[in-house]
Amino acid sequence: MRDALRAARAEAAFKQAIIDKLTHENAILKRLKFAAHSERFSAEQKSLLDETLDSDLAAVAAEIEALQPSRAAGERQPPRREKLPPHLPRRDVRHEPESTTCGCGQAMQRIGEDVAEKLDYQPGVFTVERHIRGKWVCKCCERIVQAPVAPHIIDKGLPTAGLLAQVLVAKYLDHLPLYRQEAIFERAGHAISRSTLAQWVGECGVQLQPLVDALTAELLRQPVLHADETPVAMLKPAGQRDGKTHRAYLWSYCSTQSSSLQAVVFDFADSRGGQHARDFLGLPGTPGKPAW
Repeated sequence: MRDALRAARAEAAFKQAIIDKLTHENAILKRLKFAAHSERFSAEQKSLLDETLDSDLAAVAAEIEALQPSRAAGERQPPRREKLPPHLPRRDVRHEPESTTCGCGQAMQRIGEDVAEKLDYQPGVFTVERHIRGKWVCKCCERIVQAPVAPHIIDKGLPTAGLLAQVLVAKYLDHLPLYRQEAIFERAGHAISRSTLAQWVGECGVQLQPLVDALTAELLRQPVLHADETPVAMLKPAGQRDGKTHRAYLWSYCSTQSSSLQAVVFDFADSRGGQHARDFLGLPGTPGKPAW
């Protein structure tokens, strides 16, 4: 019991340290976003900066929420959002229990349903998915059965996986900033603000982190790796370099052409120091976790 108590205290201390770190980063990002020095940028530069900051703020907030102790259901405030426009086409997706026969042998009766609307998007066309979960009751046992809520990338969020994929692919593969996507969506019939799109991007980044970690682990099993760094401009918070940019680097690690695994993992670093490469490769390593 003492060992278990020590382990629990160590884990709690570690999580609290992570929460403090993320809270500090969140405060720096908010200061950078709302400080007066950001007005020095042009309108287009400030728009791109706000998109990145909103995405980072949403990602940090999601990580803090995941680390916080679970709260009682009554403490959570219901999300406030506008209803989806009635003119958008709707497609019903029905979810019913696998069996509507009660354990006592009686057939259950349908007494109602819960409907959750998710916004979907195909290039140029918005549609609404209506997830209908029927409620079934057994009069004999007074037992209610309902299909569980289907998992979503953003819990209780509005967008479907298809819409989130569209936003991410357009931003990172097609190089369409969020302010341009905002205009494209408005022409398609439903305006989505840049701040909302940025929050989606940030939360998706957190949800995709396990995939990045798994891909990194697979990549580090390769006997030969290629690595290269690309300079990028990084804006320092006010007070460190008066809000000016300095050179940071985006490191890319990839397998060779002869490898059966064709993968690339990107790692951001604020300098070109070799320690960043050593950290990614796990050097010098430990007996329990050998280096690459």
